[in-house]
Amino acid sequence: MAKSHIQFSCQQCGATYKNWTGRCNQCGAWNSLIQQFDDSSRDEKSAVGRSQMSGKPLDFVSIRDLEVSEDKNRLKTGFSDLDGVLGGGILPGSVMLLAGQPGIGKSTLLMQVCAHIADNCKVLYVSGEESAGQVKLRAIRLGAESDNLKFASSTSANDIAKTIEEEGFDLVVVDSIQTLTIAEIASAPGGISQVTNCGNLIIRAAKSSSTAVIIVGHVTKEGTLAGPKVLEHLVDVVMNFEGDRYGGFKIIRAVKNRFGSTSEAAIFEMNQQGLAEVENPSAALLAERQNTDGSIILATLEGTRPILVEIQALVTPTNFGYPKRTASGFDLNRLNLLIAVIERRTKLKLNDKDVFVNVVGGLKLQDSAADLAICLAIASAVAGRKLSEDFVVFGEVGLGGEIRSAFRPDQRISEAKKLGFSHAIAPTTVKDKFVIPVKDLRTTLIEYVNE
Repeated sequence: MAKSHIQFSCQQCGATYKNWTGRCNQCGAWNSLIQQFDDSSRDEKSAVGRSQMSGKPLDFVSIRDLEVSEDKNRLKTGFSDLDGVLGGGILPGSVMLLAGQPGIGKSTLLMQVCAHIADNCKVLYVSGEESAGQVKLRAIRLGAESDNLKFASSTSANDIAKTIEEEGFDLVVVDSIQTLTIAEIASAPGGISQVTNCGNLIIRAAKSSSTAVIIVGHVTKEGTLAGPKVLEHLVDVVMNFEGDRYGGFKIIRAVKNRFGSTSEAAIFEMNQQGLAEVENPSAALLAERQNTDGSIILATLEGTRPILVEIQALVTPTNFGYPKRTASGFDLNRLNLLIAVIERRTKLKLNDKDVFVNVVGGLKLQDSAADLAICLAIASAVAGRKLSEDFVVFGEVGLGGEIRSAFRPDQRISEAKKLGFSHAIAPTTVKDKFVIPVKDLRTTLIEYVNE
């Protein structure tokens, strides 16, 4: 038998190297290479041959005869918006991955979900990060004490998988995948091999026993899910928990969902009783608004849910040779692009001014229809003029300065009408008496915010 050779594997992308290097050439991550043993020197050809000889024909049936799990069997989480993100609730046998930055409320949310489901079902909460005492204190604070809610502290994926297979739980929460290890693998917890194989082991156990499993995942400094990309492919649902952990709204989005749409979003806020759904986020976001220059109300969408949010812009003369651009809740590259469009297609000059843009409430906009509101806010701040407080704005801005159509304009207009706004500045493609149609950026700025 050939000897095992030492190799180094990147924890971020899985690339392998014969020698250690400080930086991975594939993904660019620093200090991500860990030492592993490579058994690839064995005769791969003979291994493939043995595998081919040991295989057997599959048992197959007509697709008409396949059984489908009905939606009525889904477990309700106790949060209607979260059920919508999941496609109607938690489906038995599904494996969900919940990722979010530290302290945002992942464990709090899952404890509340477990407490609600434990009223009628058997639930297990497995923690590899916290002690039993810590979990107990959280359960007392959230009122999550139930005989059907069980707790276990373990970092062994072997033991967790065996428990899922044999104990008949309806829901199992694993917090978190980065703390788990398989006894047969010698690498440290959180490595590529451990995360991949632990995930595989738990998923197989969940599918074989029709047990729903929620796995908590860590994120990197950039906000992406830590670990190999293959983990996201293995699970059925991938959810991102976003927002400011110190305040503001927190949003759960599904970036992958085999059982429903990925366009839904659940909005929460933290209080003493845990996380609570926000029934009317638009009213909450606008409650403290002061109509000043640089303040624009945007009609945006979080998934398919319309929300009115305040966009604030501040423009000041720069004290340095290179003007500063800062965005909170909005993509900085997109902001730079819009500033370039404003300078090229209108008479405003921003090359000697610092531009700061803020989305109130801690929201992170991913809506292209926010372009027009951002441009109007910047122009309003430069001119020192206020837009009428009865106006809402939405529309995409092209590189030629044209105002393009927005997704689901009817829902945006309906939300604005509910909150008492009288008009919407929107693209000409929207046919509604409520809308003041605009065709290009230059005309819009001259008409509404220019000096």
